[in-house]
Amino acid sequence: MRKALAVGIKEFRQIRRDRRTLMILLFIPVFFLLLYGYALNFDIKHVKLAVEDRDLSPESRRLVSAFVNSGYFDQVASVTIEQEIVDLMDRDHIRAALIIPRGLGRDVRRGVPVSVEVIINGENANTATTVMGYASAVITTESARYQMAAPGSPAPFVQLEPRVWYNPDLRSSLFLVPGLLAYIGMITAVVSTALAVVREKERGTMEQVRMAPIGTLPFIVGKSLPYFVVSMTAAVGVVLASMVLFDLPVRGSWWLLLLAMGLYLFGALAMGLFISTVAESQQVAFQIALLSSFLPTMMLSGFIFPIASMPTVLQIVTYVVPARYFLVALRGVLLKGSGFLAVADSLAALMLFAVIVTSLATIRLRREWA
Repeated sequence: MRKALAVGIKEFRQIRRDRRTLMILLFIPVFFLLLYGYALNFDIKHVKLAVEDRDLSPESRRLVSAFVNSGYFDQVASVTIEQEIVDLMDRDHIRAALIIPRGLGRDVRRGVPVSVEVIINGENANTATTVMGYASAVITTESARYQMAAPGSPAPFVQLEPRVWYNPDLRSSLFLVPGLLAYIGMITAVVSTALAVVREKERGTMEQVRMAPIGTLPFIVGKSLPYFVVSMTAAVGVVLASMVLFDLPVRGSWWLLLLAMGLYLFGALAMGLFISTVAESQQVAFQIALLSSFLPTMMLSGFIFPIASMPTVLQIVTYVVPARYFLVALRGVLLKGSGFLAVADSLAALMLFAVIVTSLATIRLRREWA
């Protein structure tokens, strides 16, 4: 017993000296608790809503107020034609649109049933189903209020007429496949390049590279090029396989799709190279690469859990997650048929991320070679 106690005391002292291990043991559980506790939320709130009120009556304004006051919808735009709804939804600025027909107030006062149209972005099948349920509940509640004022009507005064765009059948595969592409691409690209440079360090060949007449930036580009070709080939293969197996549509331009994938993978490869300048062993590099690519892409990109339902702090963090922008561009090109202008912001964010991470990797590597 004394020997076991002595070994335990010795190990405790070793852990206390190894601050990195101690921080992992104490910090990681709390980090996972906060991240999973707040991010794993399937509740849909703050659905961005556009309103096209063709009636402009007290009854129509009351219906709009019912949507906003429900706590589920945030009115972010007022439109006058359907093309404006198309533009807003293509840019991912709204998730739903409420279209109130002319004569709603008159028909309600007369006890004549009237249909209210709600257009829903169906690229995320789970979110679309939930939003449709919220809209139905709001309209049913308002219709019941009108019927209380004029009892005896055989049908609800206000009826929901839903229209689901981009994924009318609400197929979950059309929602999951683009997210899986982002997830697989990020992990494989980051891990492959992170291990490639660290492997050079462990084998001692990095010293030979340092003596060669080559700058850090050409070294990084040359090191990334083969993995970029392999990653792009794999990504295109996944898209083609999804088209055959899951009927994934490609409604937009293939060139725009390749551009989005190229920028995303370039940033992921640069991130792996940056990790390799920090880690000294393949084991550490693999752990850092997995932690920095797996969790953000899965939890904080909007792949599964809606960003709008996350706490404000986590929403701010998502702005540095490249998968967030890649998913917007990918789903826009695949499902919406979006053009360059509709996804330009996302492409610019991916390019900025790639440039920043490449610059950081170059600076770190130059310091190591100095």
